[in-house]
Amino acid sequence: MLYGAMNFPVRPLLEELEMIAPLGFDFLELSMDPPQAHHSIIAEKQGAILRVLDRHGMQVICHLPTFLYTADLTDSVRTASVNEMIASLKVAADLKALKVVLHPSYVTGLGALVVDRVRQYAAESLSCVLDHAERLGLCLCIENMFPRTRSLVEPEEFAEIFASFPALRMTLDTGHANIGGRGSKRTLEFIQRFSDRIVHIHASDNFGKEDNHLPIGAGTIEFQRIIKALKGIGYDETVTFEVFARDKEYLTISRNKFAAMLESS
Repeated sequence: MLYGAMNFPVRPLLEELEMIAPLGFDFLELSMDPPQAHHSIIAEKQGAILRVLDRHGMQVICHLPTFLYTADLTDSVRTASVNEMIASLKVAADLKALKVVLHPSYVTGLGALVVDRVRQYAAESLSCVLDHAERLGLCLCIENMFPRTRSLVEPEEFAEIFASFPALRMTLDTGHANIGGRGSKRTLEFIQRFSDRIVHIHASDNFGKEDNHLPIGAGTIEFQRIIKALKGIGYDETVTFEVFARDKEYLTISRNKFAAMLESS
């Protein structure tokens, strides 16, 4: 198992990296969001980023921009969003990213009244992004979301997506799956149904209402059950601790708790 931590893109990227790198993680998951980690900033600082990663023996996974509108009803907005994704993919390829994480298209505004059209736009955008990822030799992993996004929340929603896009893989986000009252049932169903697609995990805790990004053990997620299920399918890939605390010690605490549960399960 490889363990990683994510930068918080509101803070200067190199400062974040210099704080995370000494903690002994196997990789950085690079969140490619403005204001501090837009793809243009990453490209400008690429040499410095690679030097820090190399010095600490770390690899990199890239998380494509989160707050874009790849299923927007306005063509120009949708096109601009997809172009941002593609530009980010090119930077990820330059960094030799192990994997690339993609948030699915959100259903926003009046899109909630024409869901079929929005889903068509989302599929077209996904097809374009996946095509570019494959050309660049990148493994694209789509992430499960939480109910208010109205987009790829439940396991059954992923069946059609995976059937349509055989090369697409999955990032299972434990925090997202815990929101909305189903507890660990949703996460366990994802693991059971898509054991051949899950190649990356986002691990953080919450209380089932908001995506709090708490340290492991600080919320209500039943990580012991989840880790047992992952071990049952032979999962031995990558886990990012998506814990956004100013005190980086909570990252190592989360990693150590997760590893101990894995060992004991």
